Amino acid sequence: MRSATGRWVTGDDFHGRDTELRILARHIREGNHILLSGQRRMGKTSIARELGRRLENEDWAFIFADVEHATSAEDVIAELARGVHPLYSSIDHFIGRIRPLIENIEEISVADFRVRFRAQLNAGNWRRLGDDLLEVCVTYNKPVLVVIDELPIFLSRLARGEGGLQRVDEFLSWMRRALQNDNSASLVAILSGSIGLPPLLERLGIPDRINHLYPFRLEPWNRDTSISCFQRLSESNGINANNDVAGAVYDTLGSGIPHFVQRLFAHLRNISDGRDDVVVTKDDVVDAYRTRLLGPEGQGDLIYYEIRLREALDDETYAIAMEILAEASTQDVFTREASGILERFWSARIEGAADRIRQALGVLEHDGYLQSDQNGHHFSFHLLKEWWSVRFQDHHVPLSARGGNTSEVIGR
Repeated sequence: MRSATGRWVTGDDFHGRDTELRILARHIREGNHILLSGQRRMGKTSIARELGRRLENEDWAFIFADVEHATSAEDVIAELARGVHPLYSSIDHFIGRIRPLIENIEEISVADFRVRFRAQLNAGNWRRLGDDLLEVCVTYNKPVLVVIDELPIFLSRLARGEGGLQRVDEFLSWMRRALQNDNSASLVAILSGSIGLPPLLERLGIPDRINHLYPFRLEPWNRDTSISCFQRLSESNGINANNDVAGAVYDTLGSGIPHFVQRLFAHLRNISDGRDDVVVTKDDVVDAYRTRLLGPEGQGDLIYYEIRLREALDDETYAIAMEILAEASTQDVFTREASGILERFWSARIEGAADRIRQALGVLEHDGYLQSDQNGHHFSFHLLKEWWSVRFQDHHVPLSARGGNTSEVIGR
């Protein structure tokens, strides 16, 4: 098992999702389209690719389209074309329709095809050509799994542009119709992404556009799975660690997020490689956590959480979300009383403050920043809590100390 600190994994490097893969595979074979969700760095791309690899061994075709950088429906259709390209040779009637648009279609590379296909797309024809692409999948001689990754990021970007709501509605309505038109279950789709799609569509007022999708949430590894992953990595990479180190990795992080288990292992391996004493201890775990994950080297991973949150929310709701995170990190919990004070504070500035707070909490819960219990909302992932706390502890004014003062400056 190779150490992976940022890339998606599959095959022998994949770990700990057998139950999830079994459930997903059953739904796919039954023809159910999936909405795959989960908090950041949970391995959604990896599980989608591993599922595709395993289904290919069962004589399925697998198409993966990453639309994170798409800015229009035409961009998404072009990415789908890139994935569908290997199937073209067996669909003569499709090639017949596309050949007038693209010369030497049978001879050009996948990358060149994507560029040429994108050049032919516009606001007037992307639906028709998108239908043609999906027809290739439906009429192919194998069942086809299509994964569209980072779709919520694309839709959020689309929503912020001119006519955004209408464009999001048009795209999702087209996709729902196109997928539901196939009753043969020969084409099955998984839509996934690193920001929550349901909260976004609820904010836009069109939550029903994804009611044809089966929701499947990818949760963090439990303690046993995290420990077994660390032990596999240690054995595969020749690391000698005390028996209590694997458990200490999980306990220090507070949550079995695969990316950070891998990241902490990579730092511990570097520590082991750099000294004569090659036995890794619990003290090394704490040191790597403090100086590496929370230090300058780890800032890119943690800033990613803020970037994704910024992409998921409008300006005012984002500011409210940051206030909630500052409160929860420095005071250990965001209580109902704190929520009431925050509502009074924001009501003096914007309309619908209560709804904005609910929207912010919905996204923060859905995307794994906070979880709720009878006392309020709090962090479960220690690393994220401590990062936010370090940022705000010196200048965040606790909401309980503000009371009814609506002129208090919001902590940043």
